Amino acid sequence: MQPTIPDVVQTIPLPYYIWFASALFVIGIVGVLTRRNAIIIFMSVEVMLNAVNLLLVAFSAYRSDPAGQVFVFFIMAVAAAEVSVGLAIIVMIYRNIQSIDIGLLNRLKG
Repeated sequence: MQPTIPDVVQTIPLPYYIWFASALFVIGIVGVLTRRNAIIIFMSVEVMLNAVNLLLVAFSAYRSDPAGQVFVFFIMAVAAAEVSVGLAIIVMIYRNIQSIDIGLLNRLKG
């Protein structure tokens, strides 16, 4: 006997996505404002970008418009480029001052 598929598929309501993405974004903001480690700051920025991506996908699915989902792929490509450039900068900072604490970056002044 084959399992039956219900006629009405229950989905997660849109306000739940909004609350979850807002919580992720706030966590990212708190991480950027309170941490001194450059890697954690970059990770917090990525959490904020993922919160925005989640909202774009949720609204795109809610409106049955794939444009938001296509836009997410471009945001992910830009985020990957940002991470690669950011990590290269962090490596160069570490080579110069042997720390990735952003409070010590005033040593790099010429």
